[in-house]
Amino acid sequence: MTAKTLESLLSEGVQGRAVLVRSDLNVPLADGAVTDDGRIRASLPVLEKLARSGARVLVTAHLGRPKGEPVPEFSLSPVAARMQELSSAPVKRAEDLTGESARSAVAELAEGEILLLENVRFDPRETSKDAAERGALAQELAALTGQSGAYVNDAFGAVHRAHASVADIASQLPAYQGDLVASELQVLKRLTESAERPYTVVLGGSKVSDKLAVIENLLPKADALLIGGGMVFTFLKAQGYGIGGSLVENDELETVKGFLEQAQQKDCRIVLPTDVVMAASFAANAEHEILPVDSLETGAHGADALGLDIGPASAEAFAAEVAASRTVFWNGPMGVFEMEAFSKGTAALAEALTQSEAFTVVGGGDSAAAVRALGFDESGFGHISTGGGASLEYLEGKTLPGIQALGA
Repeated sequence: MTAKTLESLLSEGVQGRAVLVRSDLNVPLADGAVTDDGRIRASLPVLEKLARSGARVLVTAHLGRPKGEPVPEFSLSPVAARMQELSSAPVKRAEDLTGESARSAVAELAEGEILLLENVRFDPRETSKDAAERGALAQELAALTGQSGAYVNDAFGAVHRAHASVADIASQLPAYQGDLVASELQVLKRLTESAERPYTVVLGGSKVSDKLAVIENLLPKADALLIGGGMVFTFLKAQGYGIGGSLVENDELETVKGFLEQAQQKDCRIVLPTDVVMAASFAANAEHEILPVDSLETGAHGADALGLDIGPASAEAFAAEVAASRTVFWNGPMGVFEMEAFSKGTAALAEALTQSEAFTVVGGGDSAAAVRALGFDESGFGHISTGGGASLEYLEGKTLPGIQALGA
């Protein structure tokens, strides 16, 4: 069975119809304002396409983890304000999800207008493990659309969740796959089924445990696996290196040793840093120095030093690997990019990706945030995913509930 597309919905005609769209608007906020609008910008094309075709567009989305009750700091009000600034269509806002405010706003919504409902996770039924509870919320959401309603899932960042507005709703309304979800799936299928070689995978972030299944699934497919970020110290310790006070997952050491052995058997090179930026403490202004991986505990701060970034020699080597590749998938920063002193490894990798002639994919989450925070032009990358967790679970070979519900 193949999922019905947005184009098929538009060809059926949407003028005057209420179309419920699940978008991914889970953006960072500070002082009541959006600090990174990447996901909003990625969501608008589908919303605007529906609005231009005369639909009355209802948008449901989550923000943060409010644990099933209204929390002012997780209100979508700042998101609605930013959407209105960016959108070519009028954007209205409801003060609740399926209550009086939402019903009244839907009744007043004109063709070509967009209505953002309040945070779907303010309702505990959204994430409930009880199918009946999720189903009841899905019915209420569907009821907002009236007799001729339709549902579009365009929230790739949420498709790995079996939530009411992601999976259960697809059984309540005619369901369609949004363009953003479709393009994400196309890219991920290319990475897993038809990647042009040499194929390089770059993994970073703090914990190796978050990437175990991805490593296991991509080892047979990739030519090189580059490891950076905090997760590298579990690999280094597994090889017998001293790592000072750096982050390590001791219970994963044997697993990592197994990966190093498997890589040799599957003809995939695991490339680790040769130098590391070691700091006195986890702070933006911490004293730091660059040390080779076989001497990480010999610096000014000895065995108390923390590794917070890959070193310049490693960054140069990683860039060379990227330059020699035809396909590159990157997920996870190379260091603590939020601190300027420890952002250079991530910046060097991102720069290498923009200079590469390969098909380059940035795997969402912190990687996408780093690209924007460090000032890179997003057009310099082949594809920037909007769903870090969803991308990883797809690459792990897992079934994604939101995709399954669409019949894809």
